[in-house]
Amino acid sequence: MGFKNPYNIRLLIDSKKLMAQQTTTATTSPNLRTSLQLGIYKVIDPFVKVLIKLGLTPNAVTSIGFVLNVGVAIIFIAGAETGARINLNYVGWAGGLILFAGLFDMLDGQVARLGNMKSTFGALYDSVLDRYSELIMFLGICYYLVAHHYFFSSIFAFIALIGSMMVSYVRARAEGLGVECKGGLMQRPERVVTIGLCAILCGVMSNYIGGDYKLYVPGIKYHVFETMSFFTLPITILAVLTNITAFNRLREAKKALEEKEQQ
Repeated sequence: MGFKNPYNIRLLIDSKKLMAQQTTTATTSPNLRTSLQLGIYKVIDPFVKVLIKLGLTPNAVTSIGFVLNVGVAIIFIAGAETGARINLNYVGWAGGLILFAGLFDMLDGQVARLGNMKSTFGALYDSVLDRYSELIMFLGICYYLVAHHYFFSSIFAFIALIGSMMVSYVRARAEGLGVECKGGLMQRPERVVTIGLCAILCGVMSNYIGGDYKLYVPGIKYHVFETMSFFTLPITILAVLTNITAFNRLREAKKALEEKEQQ
């Protein structure tokens, strides 16, 4: 019977503990988003059951969400055509409708699960209308920004639209090739919440500081912040983060596909 060094045994135990902690951390971090979703599901499940009793199908709920997003675009366009540049109430109301429409993004899936109405076409229909909804929402945003001469902000809104579409496309294409690609910061729920909340904030703040508020810094000719910045700055950040997310997904998909080919 060989002699075992106590130091080596302790080192082995400590190594196993460290590996276990790392595994737990790696598992917990990605699941934070899932935990939040499960918490939201518990809140909305009673409403979901009401929708099921009313006879609404998942596709009908998805369609309602799409129609609401058309309403978002209409509000932005109305604000562009009839509202003054300093009247940011249209932005605030559009933000509220963005969040309400986004709620139906979660409801359709829950109606399918709790109502036992899952279907392959339903999943496709949901994905297609999600893309249309986001495109139409950004159409309204870009129209509003261009009409009120926020030229650079309109460019960033368009770049954010490109990034949003590519985040979804890279995932869909990767999954079509047999690999999962769900990571990233700016997925659709995050985009909806960011745009919706910031639009509401912009509308609310315009009633307190005025729609034409501008902040100047001594030595700088142009203003560095204005009331509309509550809405346009997050969109600019969104333009950067969505495209970073898309490229990160592409990189992860490349790695997964290479591993798959080597098997």
